Amino acid sequence: MIPFKKIDHILINVPIGKLEEAGEFYQNTLELPVVLGDRPFKALWFKIAEIELHITEEAPLGLSERHPAFEVTDLQATKTFLESKGIEISYSTKIEGRERLFFKDPFGNRFELIEFL
Repeated sequence: MIPFKKIDHILINVPIGKLEEAGEFYQNTLELPVVLGDRPFKALWFKIAEIELHITEEAPLGLSERHPAFEVTDLQATKTFLESKGIEISYSTKIEGRERLFFKDPFGNRFELIEFL
């Protein structure tokens, strides 16, 4: 067995030529803190709780339902924040013991946010 400790980072892709727009969305719309420094492939790095979100450019391969899921402490406040930024919220099947919602960034990357009850 591999002794995993925690998730370190998640890498998502945006279309070629959209890295600056992605930086604007994640830094200014979602208000994520930037992890400063020189990064491979001119990647953008942001802090989300105790992990990092890395963003690079890649030729589009179509939309996917793959996604990272992040636990939040107040899903209702999170929903209100996202809606105040004009971000569309979606839902999926109910799962006992948790509430959750989904949103997509402007590039089609899907995110799940969970609050455990």
